[in-house]
Amino acid sequence: MKQILLTNDDGFDAIGLKALIEALSPIAKIIVVAPAKNKSACGHSLTLDRPLRLVNVDDDYYKIDDGTPTDCVFISLNNLFKEGFKPDLVISGINIGANMGEDITYSGTAAGAMEAVLQGIPAIAISQVCRNRCEDIKEGFDFALAKKTIAKIAKKILDDKFPLENRKFLNINIPPISIEECEGIKITKAGFREYGNDTHRHYNPRGEEFYWIGLHPLIWQESPNKNCDFEAIKANYVSITPIMLDLTSYNDIEKLNNWL
Repeated sequence: MKQILLTNDDGFDAIGLKALIEALSPIAKIIVVAPAKNKSACGHSLTLDRPLRLVNVDDDYYKIDDGTPTDCVFISLNNLFKEGFKPDLVISGINIGANMGEDITYSGTAAGAMEAVLQGIPAIAISQVCRNRCEDIKEGFDFALAKKTIAKIAKKILDDKFPLENRKFLNINIPPISIEECEGIKITKAGFREYGNDTHRHYNPRGEEFYWIGLHPLIWQESPNKNCDFEAIKANYVSITPIMLDLTSYNDIEKLNNWL
């Protein structure tokens, strides 16, 4: 039977992870290794300054105390699988909130998929875009469109092959709509996110200053062909973006040589 390793950055008991398990259990054996607590926006960070505990929560279900999604994938691939055997696919998510544009570089969800492809395992990051994060969570997601989409894509990969080359993964974003409202799937590029500086200064009872970093609204620059992830979501499409880990700006190599 095919094996899928799951992780996330919202924590081992997150509702999105539970929805992912429900969607994929009929098509593969599921192994879960996720952070013990929320690690959103931790990026592709690996813990090197302290030991980590892999805690067995249930059958094939583990959490890592204070671990990141990268830790989860790295440790599980090197300790939970017999030598010479690896999962057929790694899926990170379902994240509560979008991971589009340059937010991919902040994303712990995307980082789980990054680590998998660095280790030679095909991977997907999947995120559920919210209209209003707090209200959506309070009212409860059914994740119907996300579950249908990930089951379809995962089955196609397991039955056939992963469509990308080494060190590349699929980044999927799901619009906040029902299955019936969805216009289909679009293959997109990562858009250009616009950022503000939403920080809030506060003081604790001892008069010491501290800051909270807030959430920025989803604002982006329009692309000429309307083919970025933000625009697909706005038009009620599922967005699938191929992401590569090679960050080299090849067009600038000759420019830099001439500049020097």
